[in-house]
Amino acid sequence: MFHLFLLIGIGFIPLSAQATSLRIISLSPQTTEIAYEAGLGEHLVAVSAHSDYPEEAKKLEQVANYQSINIERILSLKPDLVLAWKGGNPEKELTKLADFGIKIFYSNPHSLYDAANAIEELGTWSKKPEKAKERANALRLSLNNIKNKNINKSKIRYFYQLSRTPLMTNNEKHWPQPLFTLCGGENIFAKSPAAYPIIGIEKIIQLAPQAIFYPKNKKGAMDAIEHFEKWANVIPAIERKAIFSISGDWLSRPTPRALQAAKDICNAFDKIREQEKDRLLFDKNDKKNQKNTPENPPFAKTQKKRLSNVVTV
Repeated sequence: MFHLFLLIGIGFIPLSAQATSLRIISLSPQTTEIAYEAGLGEHLVAVSAHSDYPEEAKKLEQVANYQSINIERILSLKPDLVLAWKGGNPEKELTKLADFGIKIFYSNPHSLYDAANAIEELGTWSKKPEKAKERANALRLSLNNIKNKNINKSKIRYFYQLSRTPLMTNNEKHWPQPLFTLCGGENIFAKSPAAYPIIGIEKIIQLAPQAIFYPKNKKGAMDAIEHFEKWANVIPAIERKAIFSISGDWLSRPTPRALQAAKDICNAFDKIREQEKDRLLFDKNDKKNQKNTPENPPFAKTQKKRLSNVVTV
């Protein structure tokens, strides 16, 4: 199995025997969540900006953001282990930490299956690694159940609005694509060469998505998709009111919380499938009813036969 987790440092071995004194620093919000899931929350001494889940993480000192890492402060905290986001944290500064002999656990999950692997692997440094393994297996089981439930359902073409200004989405290889794929979604910008392409409304009109999703902020603002309303007659998703907001907290990180986002996405797709069934049934009945109109030849023939039986005086 291909591993997305790398360990840097001489003699890096599971530290469960030293778990009581273990000191850990997390450099991204998703690795912070994964650390808590793995049973390592009590060993965190510092985290990154926006590490807001679980609630206890908000109380910890922040030593990094997406632009920089406070190397001096990290060194002063003397961590046994640093959790880093491969591709998210500045590579140059991570190299400096490694040069100082700090052990680094790189995480770059592209799916929730990868997140489960990270939980299980990190759990080997907790007091109760078996608990981490149980949580990882529970996540895998939930994912398999969702996958099996939706595997034979019709595909739904969708557009995910990552941001409004600029209008941006993701391609098929980047998060949160795996959540939509799990539910039978087809990303209309799947083949974009850019990981997170900036697009124009004209292209969305051309590709005609059946559904539109966007991340709901904490205030639940609806203005994120108001700019689509004037295109209701040319975009099927707008015309049929197939616009769905999903919690940004669930969507933004490949952690177990994203399971709820997947369930909401699946439910949204199921609603669209039901709409499609109703529409097809309506069209079928409409065509059937058209056979009973005066303009329809069978109707005219029947009327002629009926009239021939009428006796006029």
